[in-house]
Amino acid sequence: MIYITQVVFTLQSIVILLEHMSDPKITIYGAAWCAYCHVAMRYLDDKGVSYTYIDVDKDPKSGLEAVEKSGQRGIPVIDLAGDIIVGFDRPRIDVGLRAHHLV
Repeated sequence: MIYITQVVFTLQSIVILLEHMSDPKITIYGAAWCAYCHVAMRYLDDKGVSYTYIDVDKDPKSGLEAVEKSGQRGIPVIDLAGDIIVGFDRPRIDVGLRAHHLV
């Protein structure tokens, strides 16, 4: 028995796929007063890596999300494609960026 499967992509589905692929895989939970949050963001900016920044002071619900992910109340919490890093830990960030092919 032979099955022939035809896959048809519409232009809209291709656009949605490309937009999803370009979404940052990194989220930084931080606050305006947090020096290490700014250091982490600058480090990723200097490497040309995109990320989403969430200010936990302005969005307390996201602050709780960061605590749930990290098990701690410190910031920054960096969600690097599912790997959680608390604080600015350059070696772990570098390892994560390479492991997830983000640099």
